[in-house]
Amino acid sequence: MKESSEESLDRIDLKILRALQSEGRLTNADLAERVNVSAATCHRRTQRLFQEGFITGVRAEVAPTAIGLGALVMVGVVLDRSTPESFAEFEGAVMVMKEVLECNLVAGDFDYLLKIRVRDMADFNKLHGQKLIALPGIRQTRTFFVMKEVKENARLPF
Repeated sequence: MKESSEESLDRIDLKILRALQSEGRLTNADLAERVNVSAATCHRRTQRLFQEGFITGVRAEVAPTAIGLGALVMVGVVLDRSTPESFAEFEGAVMVMKEVLECNLVAGDFDYLLKIRVRDMADFNKLHGQKLIALPGIRQTRTFFVMKEVKENARLPF
């Protein structure tokens, strides 16, 4: 069984993770130079970090406004039942909604908190009327339009 905690990582692994988290497009040669190991060692370690699940993917960060998705909306959801079946049904339905960037089961006033990207308020109104209120098991939603994104997609603090 693989161990997926920081204890199984040495300082070179951590340097590799920090460098790739900061700049995912580094070539293996540049990464090796940054962490002060050979290119072969760097490649082997990076492959192991992928295989063991420390790195889950590499992707471009696209500017939402540049592609017409300037409105960020947070929606708190309360389900009518707190059963494993109702949670699973809700989660399955949310997984196929491309507008939902994140869905988190939370403690507190809501069961779930959704992070949604749309063009504008009218686009959200349409999404709300056609898809959100039709999600299985919803008793109540509370919508919060983000006025200013202060900190977005921050790097993990390690």
